Amino acid sequence: MPPPASAVVPAIGSRRLTVLREFRPHGLAAEEADGGGPEARPLQDYDYFLFDPSLASSPAPVAEDEAPSSSGADGDHELFIRGNRIIWSTGSRVHKRYASPNTVIMACWCRMDAISDALLCVLQVDTLSIYDVTGEVVSIPLPYAVSSIWSLPFGLLLQKSTDGGLEAASKSDGAVISSHLILKHPLEEPQATYFEERGRLNVMKDFDEKTLWTSDIIPLMASYHKGKYQHSVWQIDGATYQEAMDENAMLSIPFDTSLHKFAFRKIWQGKCSQSAASKVFLATDIDGVPIICFLLHEQKTLLAVRIQVDVTNDEVFGDIKPHVSWNIPAFAAAPVVVTRPRAWVGVLPFTDILILTPENDLLLYSGKQCLCTYTLPTEFGNGILANYELNSEVAEFYSNLKITSIADAVEGRANVTCSNGLMLRCSLRKNPSSSLVSDCITAMAEGLKSCFYSHFVSLLWGDNDAAGMCSSSHVDSEWGSFGYEISKVCAKYGQTSQYKSSISSSTAWEFLISSKYHAQYRKRSLTSDMPMSYSTSSTGSHSFFQDEHNSDVSFYVLFMRETLDTLHALYENLKLNSLRKQDLGSLASLLCRVASSLGENGYVDYYCRDFPHNLVEFHPLASATALRTPPCLFRWFENCLYHGCDLSNLDDIPALMRKQKGSAVSWGRKVVSFYSLLLGAERKGKNLSSGVYCEVASGSARNTEELTVLAMVAENFGRQQLDLLPIGVSLVLRHALDKCRESPPDDWPATAYVLVGREDLATAKMGSGRKENGFWNNDNLTSISVPYMLHLQPVTVPTTASDVPTSEVLNSEDTDAVYRSVEDGMEHIFTSSTQLRYGHDLRLNEVRRLLCSARPVAIQTSTNPTASDQDLQQQQLWNFAQRTTALPFGRGAFTLATTYTLLTEALVFPKLVLTGRLPAQQNATVNLDLSTRSVSEFNSWAEFHNGVAAGLRLAPFQEKMLRTWIQYNRPSEPNFTHAGLLLAFGMHEHLRVLTMTDAYRYLSQDHDITRLGLLLGLAASHRGTMHPAISKMLYFHVPSRHPSSPLELELPTLLQSAAVMGIGLLYEGSAHALTMKILLGEIGRRSGGDNVLEREGYAVAAGSALGFVALGRGSDAFGFMDTFLDRLFQYIGNKEVYHEKHLNAPTGADDQSGNTGQMMDGAQINVDVTAPGAIIALALIFLKAESEEIAARLSVPDTHFDLQYVRPDFVMLRIIARNLILWSRIQPSKGWIESQIPETVKFGVSNMSEDGADSDEFDAEALFQAYVNIVTGACIALGLKYAGSRNGDAQELLYNYTVHFLNEIKNISVQTPSILPKGLLRYVDRGTLELCLHLIVLSLSLVMAGSGNLQTFRLLRYLRARSSAEGQVNYGLQMAVSLGIGFLFLGGGTHTFSTSNSAIAALLITLYPRLPAGPNDNRCHLQAFRHLYVIATEPRRLQTVDVDTGLPVYCPLEVTVAETEYYDETSYCEVTPCLLPERSVLKSVRVCGPRYWPQVIKLTPEDKPWWRSGDKTDPFNGGVLYIKRKVGSCSYSDDPIGCQSLLSRAMHEVCDTPSASCIAQLNSASRSSFRVDQLVSTFSANPSLIAFAKLCCESWKERYNSNFQEFCSQVLYECMSKDRPALLQVYISFYTIIESMWEHLKIGHFPFYDSLFLSSLKVALAYSGALVDGRISNGGIIQTTFLESLMKRVDNIFAELPSLKANLVNYLGRGKWPDTQNDMMLLSWYLQWYSIPPPHVVASAIEKIKPRAPNRVSMLPLLRLLLPTTHLVGLMEIEKLQMPMRP
Repeated sequence: MPPPASAVVPAIGSRRLTVLREFRPHGLAAEEADGGGPEARPLQDYDYFLFDPSLASSPAPVAEDEAPSSSGADGDHELFIRGNRIIWSTGSRVHKRYASPNTVIMACWCRMDAISDALLCVLQVDTLSIYDVTGEVVSIPLPYAVSSIWSLPFGLLLQKSTDGGLEAASKSDGAVISSHLILKHPLEEPQATYFEERGRLNVMKDFDEKTLWTSDIIPLMASYHKGKYQHSVWQIDGATYQEAMDENAMLSIPFDTSLHKFAFRKIWQGKCSQSAASKVFLATDIDGVPIICFLLHEQKTLLAVRIQVDVTNDEVFGDIKPHVSWNIPAFAAAPVVVTRPRAWVGVLPFTDILILTPENDLLLYSGKQCLCTYTLPTEFGNGILANYELNSEVAEFYSNLKITSIADAVEGRANVTCSNGLMLRCSLRKNPSSSLVSDCITAMAEGLKSCFYSHFVSLLWGDNDAAGMCSSSHVDSEWGSFGYEISKVCAKYGQTSQYKSSISSSTAWEFLISSKYHAQYRKRSLTSDMPMSYSTSSTGSHSFFQDEHNSDVSFYVLFMRETLDTLHALYENLKLNSLRKQDLGSLASLLCRVASSLGENGYVDYYCRDFPHNLVEFHPLASATALRTPPCLFRWFENCLYHGCDLSNLDDIPALMRKQKGSAVSWGRKVVSFYSLLLGAERKGKNLSSGVYCEVASGSARNTEELTVLAMVAENFGRQQLDLLPIGVSLVLRHALDKCRESPPDDWPATAYVLVGREDLATAKMGSGRKENGFWNNDNLTSISVPYMLHLQPVTVPTTASDVPTSEVLNSEDTDAVYRSVEDGMEHIFTSSTQLRYGHDLRLNEVRRLLCSARPVAIQTSTNPTASDQDLQQQQLWNFAQRTTALPFGRGAFTLATTYTLLTEALVFPKLVLTGRLPAQQNATVNLDLSTRSVSEFNSWAEFHNGVAAGLRLAPFQEKMLRTWIQYNRPSEPNFTHAGLLLAFGMHEHLRVLTMTDAYRYLSQDHDITRLGLLLGLAASHRGTMHPAISKMLYFHVPSRHPSSPLELELPTLLQSAAVMGIGLLYEGSAHALTMKILLGEIGRRSGGDNVLEREGYAVAAGSALGFVALGRGSDAFGFMDTFLDRLFQYIGNKEVYHEKHLNAPTGADDQSGNTGQMMDGAQINVDVTAPGAIIALALIFLKAESEEIAARLSVPDTHFDLQYVRPDFVMLRIIARNLILWSRIQPSKGWIESQIPETVKFGVSNMSEDGADSDEFDAEALFQAYVNIVTGACIALGLKYAGSRNGDAQELLYNYTVHFLNEIKNISVQTPSILPKGLLRYVDRGTLELCLHLIVLSLSLVMAGSGNLQTFRLLRYLRARSSAEGQVNYGLQMAVSLGIGFLFLGGGTHTFSTSNSAIAALLITLYPRLPAGPNDNRCHLQAFRHLYVIATEPRRLQTVDVDTGLPVYCPLEVTVAETEYYDETSYCEVTPCLLPERSVLKSVRVCGPRYWPQVIKLTPEDKPWWRSGDKTDPFNGGVLYIKRKVGSCSYSDDPIGCQSLLSRAMHEVCDTPSASCIAQLNSASRSSFRVDQLVSTFSANPSLIAFAKLCCESWKERYNSNFQEFCSQVLYECMSKDRPALLQVYISFYTIIESMWEHLKIGHFPFYDSLFLSSLKVALAYSGALVDGRISNGGIIQTTFLESLMKRVDNIFAELPSLKANLVNYLGRGKWPDTQNDMMLLSWYLQWYSIPPPHVVASAIEKIKPRAPNRVSMLPLLRLLLPTTHLVGLMEIEKLQMPMRP
């Protein structure tokens, strides 16, 4: 209905601009401050633009119902450009300065898809510079002329100036011929754009289409074509590339990698001007539809085009269609945010238009509706124009000023230029600042029809009153102004309606309306399925005023009805926000006025019950006809809980809430949707059967509670919002959260876990990024979590060695202070986690002491030395030096991947100190005399291993290690330490960042060991990749691959060995045929190097490499050559050969080997050199292949004759190889080891040891040597099989063998009978026994890797401490002990070994059973290969971190391993920090025990390596499992056995003082209450509980109310023991409200004048009822007895009030409220509590019943039927009221 003429044209109001200051670009002031007058400044013109701070800030998520707050009165930022300099200032402060190389043409802010921060894009002649807010810059060279740049929502639009004649040159390149380009990312190429024409895509190459404007919020561009004189608006779509190809077969577009193309789609065009629009901007129409405005300077017109934006689900803009357009005369225009500052339309802010007319009037428009005019103030405030003396003439002069232009509008501020040239920064006073007014306006904008709303806006803004909304900043006056406008209409309607009724009250229509029939009809229609609608086009409201001349009144009636419905919806919405009570009272008064003027007495009664003080102003009539019942959300909540969602009355939900999506009442809509879902509403798309719209987050939901939680997450309704709801309403939602807490589904988003109080699961869900960033940096989580948890900082514990008491770290041997501060490379190992891992014992300190090589060693001598003592000292020093140089092996393993380095610091290497000190002579130092020996012998390789150890301690970086940092650590002169560092980096795969040129620089240094480290490191970094460039580099170092080998290419054998091994690592597992041929040849090749002695080491390297290439491939690897195996067995020295004819044919490898022939005497191969390599090759090729045939050919000689012809150490290798092939048969039992020994040997040895006499029949030494080697080989195989498993049987067996070997060497007391034959030392040399002993210990430490097992550690410590008198303490054995200690504490206990194929291969090469004799002995095995164990390590340590404190804690886990061929599926318990089993068997990990919330991580056992650091799929988040402690239990470190968690006993001990003697015991009570907060803080980290406990302690000292004290302690106990801290608020609120209600009744003074708290309590009681009826399952979270006692208490209060009955009689009989305010309060409470309907409803019910109810028969049953919601007490009162009236 259009508004009537008389109603439409209210006078346009006039407002005053607020002048903020005289405007002058701050960049000019900044330039002046930089120095120099105007002459010193550059000559170029300057340019500037102002922008809102949010444009350049990091995006923060904005809740949909609250817009970002404005940044102060004048919070504009300015970008000032002159020449090549840009100054970014905020207010009057320079924020940043940028200087570009060339003159700046244009600058703009832009956001790009992948980057969250805003970027400043600066266009120069030939480059585009993109600055980050931090100042980082990316410069993009432009090969074409670009005239302008424009920001889009997803990138930057570049407008090229001309084609530059390039079109002919390159037709194919779209970016060259396109006139518009789009840049999506600073590091990508700008992409060509296309335009859609008749369904086809063509390249956009119209250079005359000049861009005038783009939007950075929606993908729109406005342009002007100077040839066609037409303006166009384009929508930019991202079309997929395939479409562009199909639809454009004619156009040759290069098929490049970017599949996303941008297409312009023209959505509007108009020929409206001969020249381009001077300004284009986006604004909002009055109904929220976006409009594009073109300011046409020639015509002095503003052309506005309405566009319709359909937003699809993917948040991509769907269709944008032009709608209508109109013109407004305008000389200048600007978009401003004035009328609705907090409102958003989708992603756009609600924007008005400020227009300067050709007559110099400044007008504010909303859409096409002019709201008001703005004028300059007649006098300026002090300080605004400091330069001008404001006398009266000047003031008069300013009052005559005219406004000539407006510019630089930001939010509600703009620059206004006056006719005298003065430029002022003015504010249009953002309104409304009152949140209630703002909410009302938003609600009316969404709820009223457009004709009513636009009329209302003109009323609101047409007010010229000085006390009006916009001339005073006072919030109350704003509300007063709003209310005044509404009540003016009410008064107008009220007068006309009275006038109307006095004249024509006797019309037939009036008579019908007031008749009994009509009342009956209305009753029926209200209860029927088709409720009458009153809000919009209802016939009832139209028919009130049918006369033509009453159209004015009729318009106002409809307007008032819609206003009432809309504002009532807002009223219901605000009732659900406990902080808006004051606003609610104001709104109730206004609504009361509106409803009474409309005669809606049902509404008046409703508001009076909520806020009885409204009655002072209104006296509603009792004799009203049937009226509408206002919607009531609390009533709907109760009905839902009592009867389920489907049976509740939908009329109780206001119509505005059932709209699709509105921001005005979204709070209420959300709560209604949560209740609907929880109580069984059906979902139809995004709408529910209760009629409301609801978003639900992705994730599975097994019941309605889980569905409700997902809805709360999607609607961004967190704990903070939950606290704002009335207590009773929030209780039901808290129930849903509580029920999902125990075991929520696995696929929920992180925010859902935070909402239900499972931050542990949320942290795990978010992955590994949090340890560094802190948990709460995620904005989304912050919004959903408890607000007071945000500022909790975790307590830290000592994490560095310096914090650990020195007395613990240093042992008695190191007491001297001089050596305390020496860096030994292990100072970082002591962290809170390792201390937790090893408890309070000092084993880590001991490891550190044993592996420290940076301090002089103590030498025990007599106090008076003699000359012979000096020789003795040198001998001791020499032995110690052997040990010291071997220590880096163990230190590298011990500190493996335990620290991160700062990329700005050089790496520190601990020193290798070979001097000794004499404690007996005041720690005098003794230097090692190296005159008799070579210095390099000691230093070179020891320094190399020291470098490896230093490099290995750096953990693999989550990002790649910077190439520059590796080069930064490169020494000027090549040295051994850096060579070792390169190898370590390679083992951690850091060398992938090196380029080939970097590698060449290293190789060209001509330092053999550096080359060796680099070759091995590069190969390890690119393991298994077959990288061609690295392959060439490695082959270059294998001389036999060269066509001829001239002398200058003679390379050291060591380097060749490293290169061959590198080839094996590079081609790992590929079974590359040519590589295998070459390596097979290399095993038997004679070394052409300088040291013929090292040829065995070379053969071993070649064999190992061959094994790596065909690792575990078995017979598949040999498809290309029959004789391959035979050749290997020939190298081993086997007699049986199957392919005779091929044997003497040279292999392919030998064809090319030129003059380096086989190492043969005639046809005889030197088996001593080739056998070890070949055996290892076979072992690795057939690893786990279970091949009986190959194992049989590797058998141990079983005759005395054969034994004499096989070297004993080869027997050991054969045993290892056989068992690696027959992998599954290895058993950790003595029987299995015995079964490896051939009968001949077993029989011979037992006879010999029993008889004790030599036999001439056979060689006793050979027998015993074979025996010892077989046992050791079996032990090594056992160690490899159970590496990292900590298998108890394997440990026990290996430990026993070690002890018995040790017993043979040096008699020690052994409890068990010996498992070895006696008298070994008689037949076996001491060196062999020592070797075997140390190899078995090393195997034992493999099994126990990372566990820090004490028994094994003591054994290793004993072996390390032996002097040369007790055993042959040579370098090799010390290396074995050092490695053993390192393996036992691998990575400080964080790593362990894998048993994958490549891990077994690497460990076998590390453990190769020939140990070096001295520090530079590489004869049989290159020492660098001993570090290959790194390949086999896995970081399988798991530690649990308390998510609330951020500290590592103990926690029991149940680990389940999958079924294998040896055992069934098994579960066992571990306490964290612990090592997990391998991924191939790990099935699940469960947090168990009563103290932490349960959590299960389920896995699928896979034969894959453990997850890498930073892997997104890692379920253990890099070895950290976040867990959450239940309130009421202590952590295991505070309370190991659980005696403190008997919470109840402790609580009662503290709090339970008998109430009778409470006062007498006050002192003792205060003493004990002192312990309450301590007690609570022991059990809970929850700040609300701790704060409450403290408050109680303080208040109990003053208060003597024992009941309250007792109640608080019980509630605290209840909330802690059940871990529901949030319920503290619920219990206390209900208790105090009812108590204060009673106390204030006694004194007659009320703390609150409303009855809303009773509605909330009734919802809580309905929740209790729903639990009893089973509509809400799983048990309640609040004690039902507590709620029932509250109900009883309220009933008792009402029963004790005598005056209440008389007031009720008056109310129900005559509709009269009591006179005194207190009585009003009590009556309103009574009516609310018992749900007694308004008088007219009661009266009509009585009328219906009277004819049907016989005398003296109770009316209760019938009343119950007609008034189903009224409480029985209320019905009885109604019946009593009727009793006297009945005859």
